[in-house]
Amino acid sequence: MANAKKINSAAPGLVIGAHGRHYMVELQDGGVLHCYPRGKKSSLACGDRVGVRRTAPDQGSIESVAERSSLIYRSDQFREKLIAANVSLVVIVLAARPSFSEELLTCCLAAANQQRIAVLIVLNKIDLQAETHTALERLRLYERLGYPLLRLCAKRDVSPLGPLLAGHLNVLVGQSGMGKSTIIKALVPEAAVKIREISEALDSGAHATTSARVYRLGADSRIIDSPGMQTFGLHHLTQGELAEAFPEFRPLIGRCRFNDCRHTVEPGCAIAAATQRGLIEKRRWETYRALARKIANKRPAWA
Repeated sequence: MANAKKINSAAPGLVIGAHGRHYMVELQDGGVLHCYPRGKKSSLACGDRVGVRRTAPDQGSIESVAERSSLIYRSDQFREKLIAANVSLVVIVLAARPSFSEELLTCCLAAANQQRIAVLIVLNKIDLQAETHTALERLRLYERLGYPLLRLCAKRDVSPLGPLLAGHLNVLVGQSGMGKSTIIKALVPEAAVKIREISEALDSGAHATTSARVYRLGADSRIIDSPGMQTFGLHHLTQGELAEAFPEFRPLIGRCRFNDCRHTVEPGCAIAAATQRGLIEKRRWETYRALARKIANKRPAWA
C-alpha cells in the first residue's frame, strides 16, 4: 500500500463497504466507486480514509490509506478481523432477549478502552418487561463503573439514540439477534437491511448483516453496522493492556508484590486481594482471569 502522504495525489474518499478485497469508497462529491487495493494483500476497514484513482466510471484503485485515529478489531490464535477504523463512539447493542454474553460485552469494552474510544451500552427490547428486569440487574455493575447505558425499544422508537450519535463516526457491535439491524433500519430507513427472526431454540439470532457498511446520519455523523458475532477474541492485547482495560483495576496496577504480576494466581496480587475484600466484583475478576488465560496462549494449537 502506498505511503499515507501520497493520499493528496489521489481523490480522497471514505471506505463505506468492505467485502473481502472489494471495497466501496465514497468520494467527497458523493459518488461511490467499487475499488480494489493495489497489491495482493489488503487490510482495510469501514471508516478508513483512502486515496483512490478512478479506473472506470464506477471503479477505482485504492492508492493510499491515511493514518488511523483508532481501529476496532478482534483476533484469535489464527487471524485478525477488522471491524471499523477512525470511530469515535462504540455502541454495544445488547437485548433483553435473547440473553447476552457478559464475556463478549467485556471484550467489546476492553477493545474500545484499549483504543481510547468512548462507549455507549444500549439495552434493546425493553418492552419485554420480565427479561428487561433481569438484564438491568446484570448491567448495574457497568453503570457503576461509569459506562453510560441507554434503554431502548428500537422497533417502537429510536429517537433517544439519535442525539448520542451526533458528531461521531459510530460503530454498532454485538451478538446476532440483539437488534442492530432494526436500529439501522429505523435510523436510516432507506438502508437495505434484512431483518431475520430470532432463533428461540438456539437463543441466538441469525446474521442479518453479513459485512460492515457505513451509513450517513447527518452532515457530521455516520454509523457503521457490523456483522453479529458470538465471540470477540482479544489475542492482540498484551496482559498489561487487558488489565488496563478494566477501569476498576487501574488504581491497583503496580501495587502487587511482584512487578510482573498477571493478576490471575500470583501471591500478593493487589487486585485479587481487593476482590476478596469485595472492592471488586468477583465475576469481573473471574472474567478477566478467563480472558487472560486465552490471550496467554497465543500459539496455534497445531504449532
